[in-house]
Amino acid sequence: MAARILIVDDNSAARTAIRSLLDLNSFHVCGEAKDGQEAIEKVSELKPDIVLLDINMPGMNGVTAASRIRKMHRTKIVFLTIHKLPGTVLATRHCSDGFVSKSAAATELIPTLIRVARSVDGFTRRTTSRHISTS
Repeated sequence: MAARILIVDDNSAARTAIRSLLDLNSFHVCGEAKDGQEAIEKVSELKPDIVLLDINMPGMNGVTAASRIRKMHRTKIVFLTIHKLPGTVLATRHCSDGFVSKSAAATELIPTLIRVARSVDGFTRRTTSRHISTS
């Protein structure tokens, strides 16, 4: 059974592109949200296995939403963001199961989601060190 994924990004074109990539790789997108507050509501309603969550969004940001989701649900969280700053990557570890830079999503998103779906840490040493060293 494919992991059920909720896509959360304020950019509708990004959500569409991510959905297409996930559909091509046999993941089941159970819903979409455009901000952190809507993400919390959708998680309660849809009970996804994984929330793919942008960090920078208007209103409630992804980190705040992830922290609140973690308090209420066992849903796994993977951040997808344009940020590559060391502090951003490291700061997300406490409230997520993985991190993928949007610039690397074409090659890293699917492997990260597979690892997270299997309950393996989505913060690979290679990915984390590359994001930290390229900032």
